Amino acid sequence: MNYTEALEYIHGISWCFCKPGLERITELCERLGNPQNDLKFIHVAGTNGKGSFCSMTSSILRRSGYKTGLYTSPYIRFFNERMCVDGEPISNDELAEITTYVRPIADAMTDKPTEFELITAVAFEYFKRHECDVVVLEAGMGGRLDSTNVIREPLLSVITGIALDHTAFLGDTVEKIAAEKAGIIKDARPVLFGGDDDCARAVIKKAALCGGSEYFEVEHSKINVISADLDGTDFDFGDRKNVHISLLGLYQPRNAAAVLSAVDILKKYGFDVSEDAVRAGLSEAKWQARFEIINRQPLTVFDGAHNPQGIDSAVESVKQYFGNKKVYVLTGVLADKDYLYIAAKLSEIADKAFVMTPDNPRALAASDYARTLSENGVDAKPFDTLAEAYRTASKAASEDNVPLVCLGSLYTYSELINIEL
Repeated sequence: MNYTEALEYIHGISWCFCKPGLERITELCERLGNPQNDLKFIHVAGTNGKGSFCSMTSSILRRSGYKTGLYTSPYIRFFNERMCVDGEPISNDELAEITTYVRPIADAMTDKPTEFELITAVAFEYFKRHECDVVVLEAGMGGRLDSTNVIREPLLSVITGIALDHTAFLGDTVEKIAAEKAGIIKDARPVLFGGDDDCARAVIKKAALCGGSEYFEVEHSKINVISADLDGTDFDFGDRKNVHISLLGLYQPRNAAAVLSAVDILKKYGFDVSEDAVRAGLSEAKWQARFEIINRQPLTVFDGAHNPQGIDSAVESVKQYFGNKKVYVLTGVLADKDYLYIAAKLSEIADKAFVMTPDNPRALAASDYARTLSENGVDAKPFDTLAEAYRTASKAASEDNVPLVCLGSLYTYSELINIEL
């Protein structure tokens, strides 16, 4: 297969084909010789903050001289972004080569693997071939039955935080979702919890202690933000003073604090990570579509927030960076998200909304979402295409000297940044 054929094969199964369980990924990996058993992992689950945590952690490990794999989902612009070694995405040729190797093995299975299971198996084989020292492995959804949970003894299990999302699959309470995320915890392997929900904490701590796993929490009270502007954030975290991160968003110091906590645990378990590598890695880390400035004229920010917790953080960040000044919003959401809550929160910061329908079968129609925003006091107008919405919004923001904030769905990012104004 060539690259195009490989992607066609991988995407041949609809995203909505979701069959919980580890039976298929276990069988597939066994048929491949269990490549994951030759690797060391930092396993990361959680509702929000996983991607930023993984980006900063992998950046620090690379700076420390470790050959570092990174597995994330979903991809933002290109499929290859989902699996990287030392910051470089898998090449088209190697993706085609490994998929060609995996395909007949997967096709020979009676119970065929899902799309995510195929991708995860390809990634394990890729990281093994590159002899990675460590792989930062982001769970796709949940944890207990997620394909990534086929790994046996992670160096560290991290649960960044818990909030209501994917409730149809994970449960309709924080406790139920926390139990699913806690499924990545392995006996006698250290666990770090980065959230602040007491109910979730109780579930995760109990799971850790029942398995004899050393339990750690991020001490958020030790975070002291010194300055936060569109050039980055400087903060203290305990004894670490004046730490700089380039990632924007008021939530990023919390993510960085989780990373610093994880680094200290890894050092306790034998990893050689210098303080210079920590600071350089944090400063250099990049993560697309998380309060990212994508245009300076007019000032345009993209944030992938799409659930209540993420929207809360995005709204607070807008207030921090732009004060009491209302912004214009380019937005679209998926119908299975809590768009009533999202619309209500956006009314706190948005003067006008330019609404489009994301390119996804789960999308909420722009007209319906515009109506909801209007009911919340936002001057909202629907558009037939993302390009039309973006060009109109950008022109209005430029003429009125108002920042433009794009949020509501990660699925719009790739198309948006390629639109010519």
